Amino acid sequence: MGDDALTALLRPLWLIDIFHSVWEAGGAWGVKGHEDSCAIMHHMVRGSCVITFEDDSEPVDLYEGDLAIFPHGTAHSFSAGRGAHTTPLSALVPNVSPGESGLVRVGTPPYGTRMLCASLRYSPLTEPGLYGELPRIIVLRRSMLEGEPLLMSTLGALPSEIGRTAPGARLVALRAFETVFVLSLRVALEQLTEQSPALRVLRHQGISKALMAIHGSYAEPWTVETLARKAGMSRSAFSHQFKDLVGETPMRHLTARRLQEAKRLLSDTPMAQHEIAQRVGYRSQVGFHQAFRKEFDTTPGTFRSEREVERVDESP
Repeated sequence: MGDDALTALLRPLWLIDIFHSVWEAGGAWGVKGHEDSCAIMHHMVRGSCVITFEDDSEPVDLYEGDLAIFPHGTAHSFSAGRGAHTTPLSALVPNVSPGESGLVRVGTPPYGTRMLCASLRYSPLTEPGLYGELPRIIVLRRSMLEGEPLLMSTLGALPSEIGRTAPGARLVALRAFETVFVLSLRVALEQLTEQSPALRVLRHQGISKALMAIHGSYAEPWTVETLARKAGMSRSAFSHQFKDLVGETPMRHLTARRLQEAKRLLSDTPMAQHEIAQRVGYRSQVGFHQAFRKEFDTTPGTFRSEREVERVDESP
């Protein structure tokens, strides 16, 4: 089941470029990252660090050999310890271009901490689909990685591979990092479901099938009954299990997915509203209009107009 869910997670994504770097740190160091539209990876080659987010959530400790994946590029800081002063990432690696590689030093020598970092940029033309269900951070401990020979060997080869200038080196590095990313998600689906509600949902044989249907075919006229059949469960068992794992009813989740896509189409395309309504699964424009207003407290037309104004203001 893990492989099926993993395929559904990654099918809409296409890795198009990457920025990777080796970090060396010493003393009382800290780096404040920013929200980014990519997946981020930190591999602790030597030493340790602390990951913190902008909310009040518990910090995450990374130790030598650990691997942290941020599927959505969620803003976070990494530092020598809790409460450390942080330097903005943009001040340390300004004006970087995809495909570039580099060595970044932060703090003061001796540089006892060494970390391999990467930003994996996916095509903006693809839809997030089931991928959006992943948690903001996935941590694979060294003990987990040691049981994955292909993942370990690829990770071990990355530092030397990214420094090469041989023909095709950039493409090889791109695919090597993508291999690490895919294998890491597979390990997470196999071993971390008890620690993460989001991963537990994706691992559940029946509920994950229903989620794949909702995210991949949201325009279909799904009902609780047809989704339950898709999941291979009775209606009552499916409804109870879905709400328990996902946190909302199947139809509420379907509505949110449809309106999420409608919002994207209103923002990024000139498609007429009645066409958008049909594209996301509404039989009438009135029903679409009412659902959109209830969800976002604004009408589709007003939302589109406001986005057009924002784009004009953002243009040089």
